[in-house]
Amino acid sequence: MTKHKRLSKKQLAVIEDLFNGELDEQAVLDKNKVSRNLFNRWQGDENFIGQLESRIAAAHRQSAALIARYAPLAAAKLVRLTESEKEETARRACLDIISFPSQGGKKLPSPAQPQSADGDKSDQTVQLSEQLAAKLLAVLAEEKEQ
Repeated sequence: MTKHKRLSKKQLAVIEDLFNGELDEQAVLDKNKVSRNLFNRWQGDENFIGQLESRIAAAHRQSAALIARYAPLAAAKLVRLTESEKEETARRACLDIISFPSQGGKKLPSPAQPQSADGDKSDQTVQLSEQLAAKLLAVLAEEKEQ
């Protein structure tokens, strides 16, 4: 097995500054007195890249968690916009709801959702008010005419 050497304090400081979001890459290098050539060599270092990729993955997980946390609020606001007196706002809200990808394009299993004999999940139905359903149908009809 290859022994992993620890990153230097300067390397760790550069990575930390890159993720603080306050400075662009060149400003981080300038702040830490790291030349572009040295930074390029670090990018060839397995340990440095591993730490950088680990921080990137953590940042993506944090972003996904934040988005997931506020998704119900955003969805509720979008549904309320379908009731807007401004016809264009209501129409766009309807279109956004119709085209909204379920779970970011991924289907997550739901323990409460029944399975058919062949193991497939059955379609889940969504309850809509008659008024919202009418608006959605009107938007669909309008889109079809265009």
